[in-house]
Amino acid sequence: MEKSANDLLKEFAPQLENPTKKWWLIFGIMVILFIFGIYGLIYQIRYGHIVTGMRDHVVWGVYIVNFIFFMGLSYAGAIISGALHLMKTDWRKPIMRMGELITVISLLIGPCFIIFCVGRFDRLHYLIIYPRIQSPITWDVIAIMTDIVGCLLFLYLSFIEDFAKLRDYKELNVPNWKKKMYTFLALNYKGTPEQEKRLKQSKNVMAAMVIAIAIIVYSVLAWIFGVTLQPGWHSTIFGPYFVIAAVYSGTGLLIILMWFYRKFFHLEEYITKKHFVNIGILLFILGAFYGYFTFSDYLTKWYGSVRMDKLLIDMLFKNYFWEFVVANYIGVIVPMVILGFKRFRTINAITIGAFITLISLWFNRFLIVVPTLETPFLPIQDNRMAWIKYAPTWVEISLFTAGVSVFVILMMLAAKFIPIVSISEMTEKQDKENIII
Repeated sequence: MEKSANDLLKEFAPQLENPTKKWWLIFGIMVILFIFGIYGLIYQIRYGHIVTGMRDHVVWGVYIVNFIFFMGLSYAGAIISGALHLMKTDWRKPIMRMGELITVISLLIGPCFIIFCVGRFDRLHYLIIYPRIQSPITWDVIAIMTDIVGCLLFLYLSFIEDFAKLRDYKELNVPNWKKKMYTFLALNYKGTPEQEKRLKQSKNVMAAMVIAIAIIVYSVLAWIFGVTLQPGWHSTIFGPYFVIAAVYSGTGLLIILMWFYRKFFHLEEYITKKHFVNIGILLFILGAFYGYFTFSDYLTKWYGSVRMDKLLIDMLFKNYFWEFVVANYIGVIVPMVILGFKRFRTINAITIGAFITLISLWFNRFLIVVPTLETPFLPIQDNRMAWIKYAPTWVEISLFTAGVSVFVILMMLAAKFIPIVSISEMTEKQDKENIII
């Protein structure tokens, strides 16, 4: 039975009003992890990068791994949310907002890890004031800034109708500052036919644009690696490989968020097994593509018999065997087995498969960055093994946990500011003309 906007507002209002004890407990734990990360950052600024595991050879470590990982989640969220918006099918309505939030929140967190990796914060602004147009890093900065603007605009456009509904709902028991915020952000939206037409056209345009921007921007990030001559990076398939891996990890994260919001906000009526199966099938397809690209990448390196590539592969099997197995075997086979057989397609099993996917993709990024830097083209004689072998320190781990905690905090705050299930989408009637961009 279809529900009106007022019925949905009445049902979702408690989620926006008073946080529960469980909410405060989780929020408090995340704040503690964030404070731990701030302490690690202050410690690093005071004593320098010597407190990290990065040295002359491995100049990139967990910071760059996390940057690539979070940026991948962001671009995956953009592609998924944009595609779901353009699909115009009923089942995708309850989960669209989660994809949109993944996009923006991950995009705000990812670049922070680049800042952590910079040794001189006082010169960071030179990257913008004195950019070198021939540098891939400069193009990456331009691409990320463009993506931030586009994704924030798309997210805001998707919120306007709900802001207006919350503004007009008199029974909503929230502080006055929040009501004034709803009024301000609604931009005097009244739901007139002209306003609806313009807003829907704008969202359609932005949905198509964020998909294109996400593919382009993550390809630029991949080319930063691919255009170098480092063993393991000099590959012509890094562009599509990065994009497929990003969407694969982002789909896994979306399933995990669906499970958590469904459980803690009691959204069983809206987020059903159908949603898990549909997104799970997408995960299955992406897993097949990811496995194919991974196999192709390692096969060409191994079969080419290039000395440095051989040294890299030998190192992967010798020093990073279990990480290699998790990233390239468990992360592909387990989710595909769960989703490939109907008997295993339960909500919990699909969520476990998605969690394994997320973990495996982080290790995939780690194996791309660290082993390559531990295999330099020009070995340095009489070099300490500690300067070649990389291991993250507590400082890097603290900032990694801080990044995860900030993601959770912002997702929790977003769910307290606006319903995690889009009311405007749930009450929107399908109209073929709305598909026109």
